Amino acid sequence: MHETLRKYFGYSDFRPLQEDIINDVVDDRDTFVLMPTGGGKSLCYQLPALLKDGITIVVSPLISLMKDQVDSLKENGIDAAYLNSSLKPAESRKIYEELKRGEIKILYVAPERLTMSHTISLLKDLDIGLFAIDESHCISEWGHDFRPEYRKLNMLKKKFPEVPIIALTATATPKVREDTIDQLGINECRTYVASFNRKNLFYRVRAKKDTYNNLLRYLRKKKGESGIIYCQSRRTVDSLAKKLRKDGFNALPYHAGLSDMQRAKNQELFIKDRAEIVVATIAFGMGIDKPNVRFVIHYDLPKNLESYYQETGRGGRDGLECECILFFSRGDRYKIEYFIKQKAKKEERDIALKQLSEMVDYCENNVCRRKTLLGYFGEQTSEDNCGKCDVCLQPRIEVDGTDDAKLLINCIKELGQRYGMNHVIDVLTGSRAKKITSRKHHLLKNYGQGDMHAKKEWQDIAREMVRQDIIKVEGARYPLLKLTRKSDEVLGGKRIVTFTRMVEEESQEDYERVSTLSDEVTDNYEHPSPVIHRKISDDPDRVLFDRLKELRISMAQMQDVPPYIVFADTSLRQMAARKPQNREEMLKITGVGEYKLQKYGDIFLREIAKYCEETKKGQYEDKEDRTVGSGIKESITGTRRTNTPPVPKPELKKELVINALDSMEDEIIDMVRTKLGGVYSDEEIKNVYYSIIKNE
Repeated sequence: MHETLRKYFGYSDFRPLQEDIINDVVDDRDTFVLMPTGGGKSLCYQLPALLKDGITIVVSPLISLMKDQVDSLKENGIDAAYLNSSLKPAESRKIYEELKRGEIKILYVAPERLTMSHTISLLKDLDIGLFAIDESHCISEWGHDFRPEYRKLNMLKKKFPEVPIIALTATATPKVREDTIDQLGINECRTYVASFNRKNLFYRVRAKKDTYNNLLRYLRKKKGESGIIYCQSRRTVDSLAKKLRKDGFNALPYHAGLSDMQRAKNQELFIKDRAEIVVATIAFGMGIDKPNVRFVIHYDLPKNLESYYQETGRGGRDGLECECILFFSRGDRYKIEYFIKQKAKKEERDIALKQLSEMVDYCENNVCRRKTLLGYFGEQTSEDNCGKCDVCLQPRIEVDGTDDAKLLINCIKELGQRYGMNHVIDVLTGSRAKKITSRKHHLLKNYGQGDMHAKKEWQDIAREMVRQDIIKVEGARYPLLKLTRKSDEVLGGKRIVTFTRMVEEESQEDYERVSTLSDEVTDNYEHPSPVIHRKISDDPDRVLFDRLKELRISMAQMQDVPPYIVFADTSLRQMAARKPQNREEMLKITGVGEYKLQKYGDIFLREIAKYCEETKKGQYEDKEDRTVGSGIKESITGTRRTNTPPVPKPELKKELVINALDSMEDEIIDMVRTKLGGVYSDEEIKNVYYSIIKNE
């Protein structure tokens, strides 16, 4: 098993739970796997496919993900294909023939295609070793992403009773989990639930003030790295993407208002590293297998913690650091509340309001962000300092808050436990608002007793008391403060209340708490406990790393595949740190299997050797004066050429030029329309453009 892992995938070790899952699958046991995004679900069926006899059928609802997975498997030397609606009839027939000849080891298929009668007939004649159901939560009506075509997959166990099934998902409540297992008929399956803790993600919440300029400063520090910026509305997406392009960033919009063609094009440009940034609504992300997303920014408040976790989970899938920044203002909360209140069903409104309240609490509390997220999914951690969020990296002190707690409890009690947090605090701080005076609450004993603190401080105190269960909140649409048993203990002097307080930072300008290429943390203070920020011991040479990335792009463009399919950032970073000098050393790099070594090893070894030679001689050439990837030409001709850009194989030239023109299509159409004085419409110009460029 380990030999196959090393040979085809270039890994020497498994991630948590992977080995146990794979052993069960190889032993023909039905298996259910709940593993967060980036946890390594794919390997749980891809490796068994190589170890077992027969074909592995992978059911996936995402066409874009199918293509990426198949391209990646082929790059590892594994025979794979997919069947979905994107294929022409002739292409589908070719795959059917290859299946009959036993030339395909892993087949990805859309659920609607799998359940067709002729597909079932074909599979009956094949040696099927395993069914893998990806995004298996789609089969459950209780899930957030229910798909009727998935419901038909319950026929698999009936028609193929001897074939084991592995069902995989990144999100499923206990109810969805039970329903999924029941629907698939795998009630005796082994169940694995991995930790939701993505240790390589750094969480930060920022106040939504001067947001665009703050964003701009951050992005300038991250220039050249891939990232996603989420917004709530299409209008904000379009506006922000336009402003970022004006300020020099290759940022593309993505939302449901764009045409299918435009969305597909923007997604492809991002996946292939030809655009740095995608500005998107929540419509973006499903089916994106891009591993090197280095930052995920929420320009607006997400509606709930589950969405936030899913969206931030699209960063750092390669296991390297990714910063997750959320710009928060209560104004965003009120916007979302407005739309929630338009929902027709009270039950849906109450659920949505409760979820929104949890999201706001996440932003406003001073408890470890990671601990809050894990707690939402029912995962407990005893660790109070994760070292990877703004709360844990900011110094904190414990203060005695018993007197303040008593004041708040007494005020709630005097108000009869019939009012919400803001009203109680307004009474405490002596507000003269009409809602206070009209109810004669300005005459209460506790009125103005808490004027030593600002309203914001009292809100922090109240939220922390809720977290400690000293008081509680009841009601979704109209949340009211209520007392608990602990409230009585505080008033009776039987319980001391302590609050955690942040030590204010001198500067809010520095975003880069976590470095992507060094072990340094750019805090201006010491955090209370030692924290390991990276498990990777390699310290990459930044210049060589950039050169290898350029070489990777050249190789990817020659084959029209995303750069990460050639090598992931993790592989390039190790190469830039260890500087392998021969094939044996190259094979020790994570992600370099035998097939990739054969295909790319010599080319990357030459680039590394060239850089080491230049460094030894003290030749630090400027980026624009040096040539990266000369090894490509050498590998083809056997001669050494310098100062010449890499030349693609002749048969790929036309395709590369057309791809480049495609990426500029909108600009070309706009220029032609302007040049001709607006005589012809965009559609007319496009028809001529397509007839010339694409021979349509």
